[in-house]
Amino acid sequence: MKKSIGILSFFMLFSMLLKAQEASEKKEIDPTKPTNLYTQVNAAFEYQSGESIDRYGVRINVQKAFNPDNLLLFEIPLLYNDGTNKFGLSDIRVRYFAAVKRNITKSFIAIVPFADVSIPSGKYADGLGTSNWSFAAGSVFGLVLTKQLSLFPGVSLVHITKPNTNLIPEEFKYSGNGIGLQFNASYSINKKTFLFVNPTPTFLNVNGEWKSIWSGEVNLNRIIVPNKFKVNAYWGPNFTTDVHILRLGGTIYL
Repeated sequence: MKKSIGILSFFMLFSMLLKAQEASEKKEIDPTKPTNLYTQVNAAFEYQSGESIDRYGVRINVQKAFNPDNLLLFEIPLLYNDGTNKFGLSDIRVRYFAAVKRNITKSFIAIVPFADVSIPSGKYADGLGTSNWSFAAGSVFGLVLTKQLSLFPGVSLVHITKPNTNLIPEEFKYSGNGIGLQFNASYSINKKTFLFVNPTPTFLNVNGEWKSIWSGEVNLNRIIVPNKFKVNAYWGPNFTTDVHILRLGGTIYL
């Protein structure tokens, strides 16, 4: 199983590079600003380190920009759980972004509302899914501070449904409502290398009590073929659940 996952990851990334090399010239793409919306496909090898079990596999991220201001995203993870020895589909994530305003001032470059849904498509018994839905709706704002540094703070309302599996005792099931925040900073190291640092805390009200989830993202990107192909290394820590996610992948712009 481990060998087949590695081979699948390699061939997916290799084919993406070939397609990027063969792609025709197109207008300049600036991936340093997440409020710039482009049609793209990202495939990454993923490793999740947990307290008692690890998961690894491939995560495929497909984004379709209907125009420069509207984008639909599907995130499809195929993972192996070494605690249950099961491989399959994990929870799918769907997001929609709509840039309602751009270039408000020289520094205030975008207002981008979004909707974000996590679907419990992974099997909980196999350790591949959460068995609950997650909904969020909010907005991201683009702020340019310097030529190298931009900020993309965001806020959203969050709702998490009660898990729908019988494997969790009823007294431990809960639903919650709250607020999600992001403080994404984009730093251009040079013309081809840039870094995202994004703290993403969430605060949920569960039965009148507030629960804090402290998480974040660090994403280092390197453009290999301008306007066509880049690679990235990702670290996504969740300090509350003590789960750390590592990804190595590549993106082709279509």
